[in-house]
Amino acid sequence: MSSLKRKEGPGGPAAAKSTRPASESRPSKRPKSSGESATAKDDGKTGAKHTKQPKPAKSSKPEKEEKPAPSKPASKPLVTLLKEDEPLFPRGGGSVLTPLEHKQIQVQAKNDVLFEAETSAANKKEEKAGKKKRKFKVDETSTKPVRDQDAIKVESLNFKRLVKGSLVLGTICAINLLDITVALPNNLIGHVPITAISDALTQRLQASAADDDDAEDLGDGNTDDVDLKALFRLGQYVRAYVVSTIDESSTAGKPKRHIELSLQPVLANTGMSDTDIVPNSTLMASVASVEDHGFVMDIGVAGSDLRAFLPKKQLDKSIPEESLQPGSAALCIVTGKSANGKVVQLSTLADRIGKVKHNPAEATTIDTFLPGTAVDILVSEVSQHGLVGKVMGHLDVTADLVHSGAGPDGVDLEEKYKVGSRIKARVICTFPTAKSPKLGVSLLPHVLKMTSKMAEKDDQSVSPVELLPHSAQVDKCTVERVEAEIGLYVDVGIPGVPGFVHISRVKDGKVDGLFENSGPYKIGSVHPGRVIGYSSFDGMYLLSLQKTVLEQPFLRIEDIPVGAVVPGVVEKLVINGDGLGGLIVKVAEGISGLVPEMHLADVHLQHPEKKFREGMKVKTRVLSTNSSRHQLRLTLKKTLVNSEALPIQSYAELAVGLQAPGTIVNILQHGAIVQFYGQLRGFLPVSEMSEAYIHDPKEHFRVGQTVSIYIISFDPDASRLIVSCKDPSAFGFEKQLALKNLKIGDLVSAKVTQKTETDIFTELTDSSLKAILPVNHLTDKSISKTLSALKKIHVGQILPDLVILEKNESRRSITLSAKPSLASASKEGKLLVSVEGAQVGDTVPGFVRNITPTAVFVEFAGKLTALLPKGLMPRDLLGKPDFGMHKSQSITVKITSVDKELGRLVVAIPSAANDDAKESAKPNEKAVNSLDDTLASVEDLVIGKITKARVVSIKGTQLNVAIADNVQGRIDVSQVFDCWDEVPDPKNPLGHFKPKQIVPVRVLGIHDARNHRFLPITHRSSHSVLELSTRPRDLKEDVPHEAVSFERLEVGSTQLGFINNVAKDHLWVNISPTVRGRINAMEASDDLSQLQNLAKSFPIGSALRVRVLAVDLEKKRLDLSARTPGSANDLTWDKVEQDMVLAGRVTKLSDRQIIVKLSETLAAPVHTADLADDYDEANPLRFSKHEIVRVAVVEVDKSNKRIRLSMRPSRVLNSALPVKDREITKNSKLEVGDVIRGFVKNVSDKGLFVSLGGDITAMVQIRNLSDSFLKEWKDHFQVDQIVKGRIISVANGRLEMSLKQSVVEKDFIPLVTITDLKEGQIITGKVRKVEEFGAFIDVDGSANLSGLCHRSEMADKTVKDAKALYNDGDRVKAKVLKIDLKQKRINLGLKPSYFEDDDNMDVDNDDTGAALENADDSDDDEEMSDAGGAVLITGTDNIGESESEDDDASDIDMAGPEVEGLTGLDAGGFDWTATAVDAANPSGMAHDAGVELKKTKTRREPQITVDKTAELDVNGPQTASDYERLLLGQPDSSQLWISYMAFQMQVSELAYARKVAERAIKTINTREETEKLNVWIAYLNLEVAYGTEASVEEVFKRACIYNDEQEVCERLASIYIQSSKRKEADELFEKILKKFGSKSVDVWVNYAHFLHTAANSPDRARALLKRATQALGTQTHLYLALVPKFAALEFRSPNGDRDQGRTLFENLLATYPKKFDLWNQLLDLEVTVGEADAAVVRDLFERGSKVKGLKPKQAKAWFRRWAQWEEEKGDAKSRERVSAKAQAWAAERKTKAAAVQDDEE
Repeated sequence: MSSLKRKEGPGGPAAAKSTRPASESRPSKRPKSSGESATAKDDGKTGAKHTKQPKPAKSSKPEKEEKPAPSKPASKPLVTLLKEDEPLFPRGGGSVLTPLEHKQIQVQAKNDVLFEAETSAANKKEEKAGKKKRKFKVDETSTKPVRDQDAIKVESLNFKRLVKGSLVLGTICAINLLDITVALPNNLIGHVPITAISDALTQRLQASAADDDDAEDLGDGNTDDVDLKALFRLGQYVRAYVVSTIDESSTAGKPKRHIELSLQPVLANTGMSDTDIVPNSTLMASVASVEDHGFVMDIGVAGSDLRAFLPKKQLDKSIPEESLQPGSAALCIVTGKSANGKVVQLSTLADRIGKVKHNPAEATTIDTFLPGTAVDILVSEVSQHGLVGKVMGHLDVTADLVHSGAGPDGVDLEEKYKVGSRIKARVICTFPTAKSPKLGVSLLPHVLKMTSKMAEKDDQSVSPVELLPHSAQVDKCTVERVEAEIGLYVDVGIPGVPGFVHISRVKDGKVDGLFENSGPYKIGSVHPGRVIGYSSFDGMYLLSLQKTVLEQPFLRIEDIPVGAVVPGVVEKLVINGDGLGGLIVKVAEGISGLVPEMHLADVHLQHPEKKFREGMKVKTRVLSTNSSRHQLRLTLKKTLVNSEALPIQSYAELAVGLQAPGTIVNILQHGAIVQFYGQLRGFLPVSEMSEAYIHDPKEHFRVGQTVSIYIISFDPDASRLIVSCKDPSAFGFEKQLALKNLKIGDLVSAKVTQKTETDIFTELTDSSLKAILPVNHLTDKSISKTLSALKKIHVGQILPDLVILEKNESRRSITLSAKPSLASASKEGKLLVSVEGAQVGDTVPGFVRNITPTAVFVEFAGKLTALLPKGLMPRDLLGKPDFGMHKSQSITVKITSVDKELGRLVVAIPSAANDDAKESAKPNEKAVNSLDDTLASVEDLVIGKITKARVVSIKGTQLNVAIADNVQGRIDVSQVFDCWDEVPDPKNPLGHFKPKQIVPVRVLGIHDARNHRFLPITHRSSHSVLELSTRPRDLKEDVPHEAVSFERLEVGSTQLGFINNVAKDHLWVNISPTVRGRINAMEASDDLSQLQNLAKSFPIGSALRVRVLAVDLEKKRLDLSARTPGSANDLTWDKVEQDMVLAGRVTKLSDRQIIVKLSETLAAPVHTADLADDYDEANPLRFSKHEIVRVAVVEVDKSNKRIRLSMRPSRVLNSALPVKDREITKNSKLEVGDVIRGFVKNVSDKGLFVSLGGDITAMVQIRNLSDSFLKEWKDHFQVDQIVKGRIISVANGRLEMSLKQSVVEKDFIPLVTITDLKEGQIITGKVRKVEEFGAFIDVDGSANLSGLCHRSEMADKTVKDAKALYNDGDRVKAKVLKIDLKQKRINLGLKPSYFEDDDNMDVDNDDTGAALENADDSDDDEEMSDAGGAVLITGTDNIGESESEDDDASDIDMAGPEVEGLTGLDAGGFDWTATAVDAANPSGMAHDAGVELKKTKTRREPQITVDKTAELDVNGPQTASDYERLLLGQPDSSQLWISYMAFQMQVSELAYARKVAERAIKTINTREETEKLNVWIAYLNLEVAYGTEASVEEVFKRACIYNDEQEVCERLASIYIQSSKRKEADELFEKILKKFGSKSVDVWVNYAHFLHTAANSPDRARALLKRATQALGTQTHLYLALVPKFAALEFRSPNGDRDQGRTLFENLLATYPKKFDLWNQLLDLEVTVGEADAAVVRDLFERGSKVKGLKPKQAKAWFRRWAQWEEEKGDAKSRERVSAKAQAWAAERKTKAAAVQDDEE
C-alpha cells in the first residue's frame, strides 16, 4: 500500500506536490498522458479521501499522445499542477511556511514529476517491463506529502455542484406573476417562488387571500394584491439559497433541470451570527415595515436579537422608494452598528456596495464572506484556466475559466496575476460539498461593480440583448479561444460582449475534437452562428453553429408570429372523454402546439381520428402564443389557413368596416363570442347575424364555426369590440342615405314581411329599409287587446302611422311603434325625443320600460328614460302589484325635474303631482286650524318648539299626528316614554293612545317619509313630516333635548328599545328615530319558548329593555341583547354546569349529530342518542340550520372542554314525559340482563360497537349477533342503525351485549336443534346446494341445521343425477330418515311415497304442506316436462324394472295413491308458479278417477300437455299455469307473452314480469321480427313505468341492437309521451335527430308534433324546420315531404298559428306552383281544420284555377270541388260564378289548343 494512507511524521521528507494533472483543476476534461492516467488510477486504488476526480481518459487518447511529438505538449499540463500545501500539524492552526517557501516546494515537485514523465516515455518495452517498479516509484514520490490530498482545485459552478444549502449570487432576469427567474453563474437559471421571498410577503399573500373571502361576503373586491414587478427590477443582484435541484434528464425527451431558490433572509444569510456582521459585509434583508425616515429590515440571523434599519438616505436612486414595500427583499451592505450594538445600519448605494474596496476588513471569521461580499485575495496559484487564492490566510477561493476573465475576455492570467499578489474580487458562490470551506469568486468588471453588462452603440450604453436579440443570426463568429472539451469563445462583432459556443452546439453530430491550431474550428476561423440565449450574470452570448439550428425557422415560441402559416407534423392525438380532443403538432424542434378540436376542420368531423394520424404532415396557422405558459395554439381550418385577410390580434389593427375571419367560441342567447388571433375577441349580436330574423342563434350557428365578420365599433379602453356578419356593401348608398335622413319621431308606413309572437318584421314602404315593430307597441290598450290586434295583422299588410322609436345607423336597425298616443304626440310635435326638449310641467306620453319595488322607469323616443318614483304616484296604485302596471304599457306623465347636464328626468303621474302641489305646505304658509293659538304660520315651527298635536292614526311604531290641517307630523314610539316603568303594555306600548286625542309635543326636526331619513328643519318638501317627541322630559322647556346617537352609546348601558322589524334570526330595534340596533335571536329573551317564533313573540312595536353589547361607529352597527346580564354571551366553560337548560342555535347538520352554538365561544354536538326519548324519532336532518333549539347539559368535562348536550323532551321540557329509550350516562348503572337499544357506532372485523349515549359504547361479538348463521354478517348492519340487545357482561368496565333474539326477547321460540328432531318427522326446508349424489337441505326454523337427501331417496325410481330434479333455493318438504347425534348428521328423504298421508296431517296439524304447495318459485311446466326423473316415476319400488316397458301398461298400473304421491313430488320444487296453485284449486276439472288418470298421463307425457290449452276456462288464462300451457302451443305469439307480463304485474311481481320478457325474447323465432319488436316495446313500457333510468337505458340499448334502431327510438319516445315524461322524450328526440335526421323526414315531423302538442313549445317546433332543411340537404322530394307536414301542424295544433302555416305553403307554391297536390293539401287544411275563412278559401280556389300548366283532369276536379264547397257555404250567385269560371277556363284551353294546332300546320 502507498504512503497516501497515512500522515508523514516530523522526520519525513520535505513537503512535495502530488502528480495530479492540471486538467483536474479545470472545469474542462482534458486528455491525460499515460503517466497521468496511471497516477489517477493509483489514486483511486489507494482510496485517498479527497474531492471527486474526473474519470481517467479512455485508452485511445493516451495512445494518440504517445506518438512522437515535441516535449511542450507533454510538459504543458504538468506545469499547471499547482497544489496547496498543508501544514504538517493541522491542529496547530495556520501554515508555518511563507508563500515563497511554498513556491519553492512546488517548483521542486514539478521537476520531479517532469523527470519521471520523460523517463517513462523513452522506451515502450522498458515501460512494460518496469511498470510495477515505475508505479511503485510514482506512488512513492507522489504520495509522500499526505497533506496534498486536500489541495484546492479550480472548479466551475455547475448543476451537479449546486446542492441544497448552496448560497449563490445572481441577477434577476425575469419577473413573472408567481415567481422570479434568477440568472446564476455559468449560465445556470434558478427560480424563486413568490412564497420563498420573505415571511412578510407570504403573510401579505395569506391576508390577501383571506380578504378575498371576506370581500365576497361584504361585496367589496378591494384587496391588497402583490405585484412582484413593483417589488423587484430586472438586473437586480440578489443572494439566493438553493432549496432543491431536480434533474429530469434521465426521462425521455429533452433534459429538464429545475433549480428552486429562496431569498428569505433566514436562509440567504445562513451561517452568519452577530459577530460575523461587520462593516462592508453584505446581508440579504426584507422590509419589515416602512417608517418616516427609512425601513425596518428583517435580516433573519438565527438566534440573534439584532435589528436592521435602512435609512432613506442610503437608498440608491436606481431603486424606487415604492418598491420597498413590506415583504420585498434586497441585498444590502452593512455600514455599521448602533452604539449599543443592537441595530445594524444598511445601505444600497451603488458607490458603496458596488465598489470592491469596501470589503469586510474587520471580519473575524470566514462566515462573514458570503456571496455578494467583496474580498481581498492573496493569489496562491495561477493557471490558464483560473486562479486560486486565500482570504484571511485560511479561506480558499477560486475563480474559474469564465469569472477569471480568461475565457470570455481572453485575459492572460499568468501574465496579469502573480502568485503572492493581492487582488480584489467578489464572492459569487459557496461549495458546501467541499471537504474544507471554499468559495467561488468573480473578477469580471460588471460583477465587481454589481451592475449589468452593457454594450456600446453610437457612444451610448445599451443592453446586449437589444443589439443581438434571441434567435438572431450572426453572419461572422470569429473563434478567439478554444477549450478542447468545453467549447469555443467567439467574437460576434459586439465590442466587450463575447460569445460562447458549447461543444455540443458546434455542429450537428459528434465533435471529434477542438484544436487551437488545426481543424475547422481553430483560432481565427469564421463561422455563421445563431444566438440561442444570453447569460446576464456572465455577460456572454450563447450561440450555436449547428446547421439545423441555423436553418430552423423558430427557436422559441416567442419567435413565432401570430397569424403565420407554418408547416407541422402531427405528433400526438389528444384523446378525452368525448373522443378526439385535439392534436399536438410539432412545428419546430422542441416547439409543439395544440390544435383544439374545434379547429380541426371547417366542418364538424364525426370521426376525426380516421382523418389524422401521427407523423402526418399538415399546414397550420398560428392562433395565439403564450410564452410564459409555453403554449401555442394552432388551427387547421382551411378558411383560416388559406385566408388572405390580415390576421388581427390587437385593437391597434382594427378599423371600422374591416373584414376578417373569426371563429365562434361561445353562443349566447343574445349573440355569440367570436375569437380572432391572439387574445382578441369580439361580440356578435344576434341582430347582426343575418338580415333575416334569428330567434335562437344556436339554430343557425355552432361553436367552432368560422364566420366572416365586419368591424362595427370598438373601444380599446373598455376592451369592447362589436362585429357583424352583415355585409356593409350590400347596404347600398341609397339605403344609407335614407337611413340617415330618417329622424326619431317621424311617421312612416311599413309592409309586414314576417310575424312572430314577440315582433313584427316590416319593410318601410318608401325606402325598403328593414324595421322591427314590437308586439307590445301595437296598441295603447291592455295585453289582451294587443294580442287580439296581432291576430288581425297578416303578412303583406301595410301598416300606416308608425313612429320611429329608435334608430341605430351603425347596426342599421330601426324600431317602430304603433301606439296611437305616441303617433298623435308626433303629429302635434309633443313627442319627447331628447332631454333638451323636456320642460318642467309638460305632460308627455311614454311607455313603461321597467318596474322596480321603489320606482318605475318611463321611456320615450330615442331611448330617453325618466324616473317615476313611488312617491309621485297616486296612493291607490301603491298597494297594487307592480303599481298596477306592466312593461310597455302606455302612460302619460308630467315632468317635475330636468337635469340636462346628467341627462336625467323625474316625472310624476299628473293626478299625484297635482295632489302634492295642493297638500304641500310652504314655509311661509299659514297654519290652518292650528291647535296652538301661538302657532300662526309654518315658520313658527322651529326645533325645540313645544306645541299641541292631534292623533290622526296609530301605527305599530309611531303615532301620526296633525299640528294643523296643513302641518303633519309623527311621533316615533321611542319618543313617547322616558323609562321602562312608564310603558303600560310592552306588547302594545301605543295602545293607550286614541285617535283625535290631543297630546303635547316637541319639534325635533323633519322626517323624510320616502327614505325614512332624519333631516334638518329647513329641509322641507312635499314628502316630509315633522319629527316630534312627547316624552315627559322633552316637554320641559328648560331641559334641552338629548338625542340618542351612536357616539353616546356605551357598551353595557341599558336602553329602552322598540321592535321595528323581525327577521329570521334577529330583531331590529329602534332606540331613537335615528339609531337602530340588532338583537341576535339568541339574545332576544331568557324565556326559550319565545325564541321558537320570533314574529309571534315579538310583535312590531313591542317594547324591550336592551343592553348594548357592541358599537361600531364606522359602520353604524349596534349589537344589543334583551337577556339579563350574565346569561348572554357571557356563557363560558367556567359557568356551564350539569342539568342546565339553555337555548342554542343549530349551526351544522349531519347524519349523526347536530352542532349547537350556545354562545360566541361555546358550541357542542348533540348526538343521535340524545335527540329524542324514542330512538325511532331521532333524526338530525329534521332540524334546520339556524334553528333555535332548547338543550340540556348532560355531562361536562371541563378538563377536555367537552360537553354532552341533550334535546330529549324529558330533559328540556318535562321529566314526566314517557321515555321509550332511557338515557345512558356515566352515572347510569347498567346491569347484566338490561335490555336497551342503541345506535351502531362502528362495524369492525371483531363485531359491532354500539353507542348507548355519550361516550358509553357496548361491544357485540360476532357470535352474539344472531341466532342463525349469517354468512356475510356485515351486510346486515350499518353505522347509525338502531339495534336492540341485552347486556351480558359489565366486567372490567367494559360493556358487552347480545343481539340474539333468543337472549333479548322473552317470548322467543327456541330454534330447532338436532336433539329436537325425531326420525319420521316431516319438516320443510330450502335446498342449499345440489350435487350429483344428492341435495343439502336447510331445515326451517332451526339453528343452522342442514341435512342430506341422497339421490336414492329423492324418487321412487332410480335417479342418476340429482341436479336434474332440484335447483338451489327450491322449497321442499322432507322426511327425517336418520339422525346421527355423534357426528351431527341428518338423513332426509323426498320420495313421494313418504307423503301419502300428508294431506290428512296437514289438516289435522299445521298448514306447512299447503303453504309449501302454494309457495312461489321460478320453475315452469317446460322445465318439469324435461326432467326425466319426474316423468318416469311410476309409484312402485321396482327400481330394476325395464324402462322400455309400454307406456300404456305403466299408466294402467298406476293407482290412486300414486297419483297423490306425484302431487307430493310436485311439492318438492318443480313448479311453484303454476301447477302448485292449480293443484290446490283445479278450476272446472272433474275429480273422478278417469279425469285424474288423464291428468297424470298428461303430466308424464310432455307432448300431450299442449292439449291442455283446449281445457282452459272460457274466461281465458287465469293463472301462471294457464299461460305456460298456452305458450307451449303458441311460443311465437307476442300478444300472449305480453298478456303474461301484464298478469305478473297485476300481482305486483315486477321481477317475474321481467323474467317473462327475457324468456319471450329468447323464445320467439328470430324470423318473427314484428313479434319480437312487440315484446321489446312492452318490455320498454314496463321499465319506463316501474324501472329506473339505468334499467330503461339498458333495455333500450339491447332493443336497438336486435331491432330497427329508428323504430325502437320512436316507440320509446311515444312511451315517454304517454307516461308524461316530457323531458326524457325531448332529450330522446334530440338524439334521434342526430342519428336519423339526415335521412328521415318523419323524425322531424314527430318531434315537431311533440313540441306543438305535448310540450307546448310552438316556437321550438318552428325552429326545427330550419334545422331540418339543413340536415336533409337539397333533395327536393324530402323538402316537399317535410314542409307541408310542418305547415299542417300549424293548422292542426292547438298552439299553432294558421298564418305561419299559410306562409309556409305560400313559399312552397311560389317555388313549385305546378305541384297541384300542394294546392289540394292547403285547401284541405283551410276547409277541414277549424273555422274556415270563406274569403281565404275563395281566394285559394281562385289562385289555384289560374296556375299555369293546369291539366284538364286536375282542373275538372278543382272546379268540381269548388262548386261543391260553394253549394255548402255559399249561395246560388257564387255557384253560378264558379260555373262561369269553369266554362271560361275550358274555352281558353280550347283556344290555346287550336292556336297550337294552327302553328304546327
